[in-house]
Amino acid sequence: MMNTTKIDFDSLFAGMQQWLPFFSIGPDASQVEETSTQDTAVNARRLLELAGRFYAQLFGLWGGVFADASGPETVSGGKNDRRFDADQWKKYPLFDYIRQSYLLTSKSLLEAVDLAWRDDRSKEQIRFVTRQFIDALSPANFALTNPEVLSLAVGTNGGNFLTGLKNFMQDVEKGGISLTRDADFDVGGNLANTPGGVIYENDLIQLIQYHPVTEHVKTVPLLIVPSVVNKYYILDLSPEVSLVRYLVSKGFTVFLISWRNITPALRKLTWDDYVDTGVLGAIDVVRKIFKCDQINTVGYCLGGALLCSALAVRAAEGKRPAASMTLLMTILEFSDPGEIGVYLDPAFMAQREAIYAGGGIVSGKELTMAFSSLRANDLIWSFVVNNYLKGKTPDAFDLFYWNTDESNLPGPMFAWYLRHCYIENKLVEPGGLTMLDTSVDLRQIGLPTYVFAASEDHLVPWKTAYGSVNHLEGTIEFVLGGGGHITGPINPPSKNKRHYWIGGRAGENAEDWRASAQFENGSWWPHWGEWLGTHSGNDVLAPSKLGNSRYKEIETAPGRYAKSRTGGTTPLWS
Repeated sequence: MMNTTKIDFDSLFAGMQQWLPFFSIGPDASQVEETSTQDTAVNARRLLELAGRFYAQLFGLWGGVFADASGPETVSGGKNDRRFDADQWKKYPLFDYIRQSYLLTSKSLLEAVDLAWRDDRSKEQIRFVTRQFIDALSPANFALTNPEVLSLAVGTNGGNFLTGLKNFMQDVEKGGISLTRDADFDVGGNLANTPGGVIYENDLIQLIQYHPVTEHVKTVPLLIVPSVVNKYYILDLSPEVSLVRYLVSKGFTVFLISWRNITPALRKLTWDDYVDTGVLGAIDVVRKIFKCDQINTVGYCLGGALLCSALAVRAAEGKRPAASMTLLMTILEFSDPGEIGVYLDPAFMAQREAIYAGGGIVSGKELTMAFSSLRANDLIWSFVVNNYLKGKTPDAFDLFYWNTDESNLPGPMFAWYLRHCYIENKLVEPGGLTMLDTSVDLRQIGLPTYVFAASEDHLVPWKTAYGSVNHLEGTIEFVLGGGGHITGPINPPSKNKRHYWIGGRAGENAEDWRASAQFENGSWWPHWGEWLGTHSGNDVLAPSKLGNSRYKEIETAPGRYAKSRTGGTTPLWS
C-alpha cells in the first residue's frame, strides 16, 4: 500500500492571505471606508472556506488515482457539456483525474469571482474572461491530455494529426474555423430557395417578393425586416424549416428585405440611412405595389429595433403605414442586454466611435467571433478538437453555414446603435432619440403587436424581450417559446418539437406573466399565423406575377446581395 503525506492545510491557507485584499475590499479607498469590518471578515472567511474545499477535494481526487477508488464523482460538467462524454475519460484513472480536477478548478475559480468585492458589472466581465481562460485550457483541447485523440492516434498511426494539419491549413486560407461542409450548401440552391424575385433595389437593400402558391391570398401584404447581422435566409433555410415558405403556404403575400453586405463605398452609412433608405423605403414600395394604406410588418432581432424606429418616425408625423407589428427575438429596452453586455464597455465604445467618426467597416467575422465566444466550447473549441486534433470533417449543417455567412456593417450605424441603445438605453425613452430630424416615442406606434421570445436565448434574454410590452401601446400578444436565439423562432410544425406559452397576465414582471400563462406543445407558428390572419383582410385571387408595371422583377430570389460573401477580413484566431 502506498504511503501518503499529510497535507498541512494551515500553511497553504497562510500563503493565500496576500490575495485576500482583492476579494475583501473594493477597487478604491472610498469603498474600503464604506465596507464594515464584519462584511470584510465574512468575505475573507468564505474565500478561505472555498480554498479549503478545493484543496481537500483535489487531493482526494489524486489519492483516488493510486487507490483505484470508484465512487461518486467529486464534480461533473453541466448537462450540456459534451467534452468528456467519451468512455475513455472515465475508464482510465489518470484521465479521470485530469477531467475531474479540471472541472473542480473551473468551478472553484468561478466561485472565487463571485466572492470578489466588486460591483455586479465588473464581476460579470471578470467572470466572462475567466470562463474564456477556463474553456481554452480544457484538457480536451490538447492532444496529450485527451484520451480520445490519443486512441485515434494509435488506431491511425498518427493519421488523424496529418489530416488535422491539412484541415488547419485550409482554414487558415479560408480565414476561419470550419463549422460545416461549405461545399454542401448553395444560397439559392438548397438554401434560400423559396420561389420569388427581387422587385426593387437601392444601394442598401434588395426587396424580395415571393410567388404565391395558393389560389387566394390575403389582401394585406406582409413585410419582413430581418437582422442586419448575417443574411436574411435564417428565415428561409431548407424548405423543411423555412418560415417564409410556411407563410406563403398559408396565403400570405410575403415581402422581405435583403440587406447589402457593406462595401468601402458604403462605410459612412448611419442608423438614419437604415431607417429611411432601408425600412421606410421598403414599406413605401410594398404599399405602392398593393395600392394599400397599411401593411403588416415583422422585425427580426436587430431588424425589430429598426422597424420600431421607422414606425415611430412615421407616427410622429401622424402617419400609420402599418396595420400590425410582429417582433421576433427583439430588444427594445436594454437595461439587461444579456451575455453580450460584457463587450459593451463605455470606454471601449468611445474609442470605436472615434475610429468610425469618418466612416468605417465593422467586420462580419469580428461580430461572429464575439457571438461565438459566448458559447466558446460549442462554437469554437469543439471544432478545434474535431477538425485539427481528431482530423475529422464537420457534418453538413445548414444553420452553421448561415452562421459563418457574415455581413459587414457600416461603423457609424453600428456605433450609434450600441451607444444609444445598449449603453444609454434611449430607444424606449420618450423623446430620447431623434431620427430623420424627428423626435421619436415608441408608444406612439400604437399597433396590435405580437412579441415572440425564446426561453433559452442568451443574446435576447426572454425577460428583456418581455420588457417591450411595457413600452408599447396597443393590444400586445406576448408569446414565449422554447429553444435558443435561432432554434426558438425556427420551429416548423412538421417537426412537432418544443413548446410555447401564451395568454399570460400582462404586467411589469416577466415571471408573473409566465406563471399565469398557458403551456402548449409544438410549434408557435400556427398560433402566430392565426393572429396574423386577423389583421390581413379578406381573401382575394393571387396575383399572376410579381411587382407591378413600375416595380418589375430584377432578378430571381435570393438576389445578388444575399449571395455576396465577406472577404479580406481578420481570421478568427488573430
